[in-house]
Amino acid sequence: MKRENLIITIGREFGSGGHIIGERLAEYYDIPLYDRDLLKKVSEENDIDYEELEIYEERPVNPFLSRTVHGFSSSLQDAIAHLEFDFIQEHADMGESFVVVGRCAEEVLKDYDNAIKIFVLGDYEAKVRQIMWQFSLSEEDAEDMIHNIDKQRKSYHNHYCETKWGDSRNYDISINSSRFGIEGTADFLKTYIDLRLLSD
Repeated sequence: MKRENLIITIGREFGSGGHIIGERLAEYYDIPLYDRDLLKKVSEENDIDYEELEIYEERPVNPFLSRTVHGFSSSLQDAIAHLEFDFIQEHADMGESFVVVGRCAEEVLKDYDNAIKIFVLGDYEAKVRQIMWQFSLSEEDAEDMIHNIDKQRKSYHNHYCETKWGDSRNYDISINSSRFGIEGTADFLKTYIDLRLLSD
């Protein structure tokens, strides 16, 4: 596919600053950022109440509360996930440039040459400090939060994707934000993306 638009997908470990990095890249390239707001756009386009959908977004499917018959699932999580996947793909096909955080975007857009796929990780201690500061939590509570949210993200991703969450082979670049800090990592990725754009 010839590059006509810039798409940046960001997978991230909780506490690594991946979302903030996504914000910085969207600001730098002056393009939309699709994160939790993506669900609002999906709900508006499909005339569905946002608040009813929000509690199910990026949540793993509970196999005891859903069933699949002839390829169709009764799970609300499945319905929301596929609405978001369709939204991402449709906007890519329309030639839109954007940054998308999470939502299995590197898998959804795996056949799009114009998608630059990034995974942001971090040293465990640095992530704990970040979450303690960001949410005013104790060290123990921050550790629990990191464990639970990363477990949830991994389960969600691996349910919908053939590839495994965080596997570096699925991304163009995996980067440890603890090395340069969040802002420094964003600057490094700008340089990487600019070089990619020049090489195409």
